[in-house]
Amino acid sequence: MSTDQEINVASHYTTDNLLGRIKSALVAAGSDPENLQAHELKGVDEFHTGGVQATDDLLAQLSISNTTRVLDIGCGIGGASRHIAAHTGATVTGFDLTPDYITTANALSDLVGMRKQTQFLTGSAVAMPVGDNSFDLATMFHVGMNIADKHALFREAHRVLAPDATFALFDIMQTDTGDLTFPFPWAEKADWSFIESPETYKSIALKAGFTLTSERNRRDFTLAYFDKAFAAIEKNGAPHPVGIHLLMKDTAAQKLKNYVTEVKAGKLAPVEMIFRKS
Repeated sequence: MSTDQEINVASHYTTDNLLGRIKSALVAAGSDPENLQAHELKGVDEFHTGGVQATDDLLAQLSISNTTRVLDIGCGIGGASRHIAAHTGATVTGFDLTPDYITTANALSDLVGMRKQTQFLTGSAVAMPVGDNSFDLATMFHVGMNIADKHALFREAHRVLAPDATFALFDIMQTDTGDLTFPFPWAEKADWSFIESPETYKSIALKAGFTLTSERNRRDFTLAYFDKAFAAIEKNGAPHPVGIHLLMKDTAAQKLKNYVTEVKAGKLAPVEMIFRKS
């Protein structure tokens, strides 16, 4: 049963007619939704800082083959899952708390012919809807900010991963003290946000039975990425039709502005961490 916090999170990410709006945006961008290639979704289906470049930067540090069993925790509308499957041949299972995202993820995989390589389930990261020791790799892109009980998150990740498996995450973390200005892409207000420091992540992971193998702060990458994105909007007068604004309701611009402001101030930063199940 979902907790009140999980209901709030799912509500935050639920938008009206998401699949229909994505299809309309594709048409506006000159794409045919009924004859679609996966790369044409990249503006919207990688809902994390840096988009597909950030995905590739994390994946470049991992060993993935067509036999790797991959779990995408908090998969959103399935962009990273499809990207992994398309570029490695792996079969990817994703799950997310938001039913609207899962419906959309499965529909988009159908549209790009990737339903056999990807499957998407509704479920919670603190009670993952998969069996013990059943995956060789778990990925997680910008999910921990919505999870209050990170001890349960890491315990569940440890449970579902096979021995010596890898848990690779890319989360926004608190890198300095100070009040934060809301809303952000992951939360409308402070009591929906569960930002923690890198030290807290590492401590919790160690207690759950993981060993840290790699860590990288992506602050500079983030600022360069948004400088380029904002310059393009200023030049063109509007964001590309197929963009993450489709996932953030009518407060998208303010959410992104607040986020970038706090990254510039040094209070927030996206951080990669790669763990091995001990």
